[in-house]
Amino acid sequence: MRDIFFDEVKGQFATDDLNRVHFLGHIPYHHFIQLLQLSSVHVYLTYPFILSRSLLEAMSVGCAIIASDTQPVREAIRHDQTGRMLSYFDPPALADGVCDLLDKPEERARLGAAARTFAKTTYDLKMVCLPRQMEWVRELGQSGNRG
Repeated sequence: MRDIFFDEVKGQFATDDLNRVHFLGHIPYHHFIQLLQLSSVHVYLTYPFILSRSLLEAMSVGCAIIASDTQPVREAIRHDQTGRMLSYFDPPALADGVCDLLDKPEERARLGAAARTFAKTTYDLKMVCLPRQMEWVRELGQSGNRG
C-alpha cells in the first residue's frame, strides 16, 4: 500500500512533506486508540463503502473529523455538528478543511466533544446497541409464538 501511494504522488510533494506520512500497517487495537487520541484532525474518506468501525472509534475518543460527504458517512457525521463533510472528489477543499481545523483548536475541541457524545448516545455497545439487539430478539421470539 505504501509503495502504491508513493508511486502515485511522486513529484507532487516535497520530500520533507512525504517524510511526515507514516504507514503503520496493522497495529494492536490499544495502539490504534492511542494514535487516535494523539490526532489533531482525523480524515475519514470513503466512497461508496459502508461506514466503518474506525470512524466510530475516532468519534468515541473525541477526534475532530473531516469526512467524505457520502451516504454511509452521513449516518454519523452531521456537517459542522459532529464533524465536517467535504466532497470526496475535491482534494483542495480537503486540504483547506484540514488546515482550517488545525488553525482552530477551539473548533476542534467543539467538534470532537460533539462527535464523542453522538458516538456514545448512538452506538455504545452496552447502553444502546446490545439492548436494542436483545429487544429485537425478544420481539422475534414473541412473534414466532403467535402462529
